[in-house]
Amino acid sequence: MEEFDLDSNVGGFAGMQVFPVLDVPMKSGIFGKIPLEQLLQNRDTARAPGSGYSRGKYKFETASYACKEHGAEEPIDDTEREMYAEFFDAELIATARARSAVLVNAEKRIADAVFNTTTWTGAPLTTTVTNEWDDASNATPITDVEAAVAKVYDGSGLWPNALIINRKVFRNLRNVTQIVNRITASGAGNPAKATDVTVQMLAAVFDLPYIIVAGGTHNSANEGATATPAQIWSNEYAMVARIATTSDFKEPCIGRTFHWAADGSQPMGIIETYRDEPVRSDIVRHRHDVDELLLYAEAGHLLSNITT
Repeated sequence: MEEFDLDSNVGGFAGMQVFPVLDVPMKSGIFGKIPLEQLLQNRDTARAPGSGYSRGKYKFETASYACKEHGAEEPIDDTEREMYAEFFDAELIATARARSAVLVNAEKRIADAVFNTTTWTGAPLTTTVTNEWDDASNATPITDVEAAVAKVYDGSGLWPNALIINRKVFRNLRNVTQIVNRITASGAGNPAKATDVTVQMLAAVFDLPYIIVAGGTHNSANEGATATPAQIWSNEYAMVARIATTSDFKEPCIGRTFHWAADGSQPMGIIETYRDEPVRSDIVRHRHDVDELLLYAEAGHLLSNITT
C-alpha cells in the first residue's frame, strides 16, 4: 500500500497547458518581442496624386531564455531490493519518486509565476473579488470573470481563452447559485448535485474555450518533518488569460515552457538508468532541460480573494 499516488498526482498537473512547450534549438538564446503599440500603430493611409505612400517603421525589444537542467536520482540497493521484493517493486517506486521530484518542481515554478501578486499589480492587472467563490449564495464568479476578460482585452487587445483554477475552487464553483442558474437558463437542465456540473458546462457559462483545473499536490513541510500536503496552485487565486494553442512562437500568450531537447531531454522528462557498482545499486534518473518564462503579463488578469 502507498499512502499517496505519485503517478495520479502528476496526471493532475496543468502547468504545461498554461505555459505550453516550445522546443528551441539552443540551450539559451535571445529573441525579439514587438510591443503592442508598435503593432497597432495609427497610420495615415491617404495618398495624394504624385506623392508616395506612407511608410511604416517599428521598433522591437529583446528578451532572453535560458534552459536549465533539472533532475533527480533514486538508488535501488541490491540487498534492499531482494529484502523487500515481497512487498513492492523497488524499480517502480524509484522511478515514480524521481519523476515526481522533477515534475512537482516544474509545476510549482509555473504556478508561482502565474499566481503572482508582484507581477500582477494595479487595477489593470488584478482584482480582489468582493464575494469569495466558496460563498455559494452570494458569489458572482460569472460577473468577476467577465470583468477580468474586459480588463485583458483593454490592456492587450486580446480576448482571453482560459480560466485557470485549482481543484478546490472548481469544486466550489459547482455549487454557486449564479452558475447553477445560468446552466439551468441555458436549457442544459437543472443540476441536481454538484457532480452534474462539468468542466464543459463551466466553459459555456464563462464563454471561455478552456477551463484549466490544476489538481497537483506537494509537501509544504521541510524534509524530515511530518508531511503537510498542499495544493501547488493556490485556492486564493484564479487567472483569466490568453494561453497559446499552437507551437507558433508568434502567437501572443501569457507564457511558454522553453525546452531544449538536444541533450536527450523530453518536456515531461526522460528516465535513465545506470549502474553504481561501488555501492551495489542501480540508479534511476529523471531529468529535463527547461525554462518556464512569463512572456506577456497583459495577456492575463489575476483574481484574488477567491476562497475564504
